Amino acid sequence: MAARLAYPALLLGSAVLALGPLMVRLAPVGPMQSAFWRLAVAVIPLMLLVRFIPSQRITVKPSRALWGGVALAGVFFAGDLLAWHLGIVRTTLANASLFSNMAGFIMMAWGIVVLGMRPTPRQAGVVLVAVVGALCLFGASAELSMRHLVGDLLCLLSAVFYAGYLLAIGKARGALPSLAVLAGSTIAGSVALLPIVLLSPDVLLPSSAEGWLPLIALGLGSQVLGQGLIVYALAHLPPSVSGVGLLMQPVFAGIIGWTMFNEIMGPLELFGSVLILAALVSQSLPARPARPPQAE
Repeated sequence: MAARLAYPALLLGSAVLALGPLMVRLAPVGPMQSAFWRLAVAVIPLMLLVRFIPSQRITVKPSRALWGGVALAGVFFAGDLLAWHLGIVRTTLANASLFSNMAGFIMMAWGIVVLGMRPTPRQAGVVLVAVVGALCLFGASAELSMRHLVGDLLCLLSAVFYAGYLLAIGKARGALPSLAVLAGSTIAGSVALLPIVLLSPDVLLPSSAEGWLPLIALGLGSQVLGQGLIVYALAHLPPSVSGVGLLMQPVFAGIIGWTMFNEIMGPLELFGSVLILAALVSQSLPARPARPPQAE
C-alpha cells in the first residue's frame, strides 16, 4: 500500500514545491532570509507531527552516526535553499525549477553507476523521453542565458546540494520514519542558515502581518507538505522513477510563471513540457504482463 501511494505523493509533492519560487518572490525579505524562514517555520509543525502520529515516532535509539547523517542532510539542504533562493530572484521561475531539479538526473546516474541498478527497456525509454524534454527546456533557457546566467548557475549549484541531501536523507530514511528524518534535517538546516542571515544586511523580519503569509506558506507548504511527500516517496521508489517525477516541477513552475509573471513559454519549452508529461504518464501506467508461451 505504501509503495502504491509513493508515486502520487511524488507528483503532489512536486506540484506543491513548484509554488515555492513564487512565495520567494512575494516574500518581503531577502532570498537568504526566506530560505531560513522556510525551515524555521516548519520545525515546530514537523516535531508535533512526529510526536502525535504513531507511525512517525522514533521507536529505536538512533546511533550518533545516524544522527550525523541527518545533520549532514540538513546542511546539504541549507546549501540547496541558499543557492536556489538567490537564483530564483535572478532568473525565471521555470529556469529556477529546471536547473535545481537536475538533481533528478544525478540521482538516476547514481542509481545506475554506483548502485548498479539497471533499468528495464521500458524504464530506459521513459528516461530517454524525459531527458529529451529536459534538453528542450535547456535549449530554450540557453537562448536567454546571458540575461539569467548568474541565476541559472546558482540554481544548478543548488541541484548539486539537493542531490547530496537526497542521498544523505535516503540512508537515514531506511532506519527512521520519514517525518522524523525531515524534522531532524530541517532543524540542522535552520541552525546552519541562522548565522548567515544574522550577518546579512537584509531585513530578517517582515514589517507587517501580511508579510508573514508567503513565509508561512513556504514553511508549511514547501517544507512540511511538499518536502514531506517527496521524502516519503523516495523511500519507496527507484531513482529512475523519482528522477522523472521531480522533472515535473519545472513544468508546473513554467505554468505558474506564465500565468503570474507573463514569462511566456516558447514552442521549444512547450514541446519539452509535453515530452516530460508523456514520460510521466508512461511511468505511471502498469507494466504489460508477459505473454504466456503458445502451445505448439
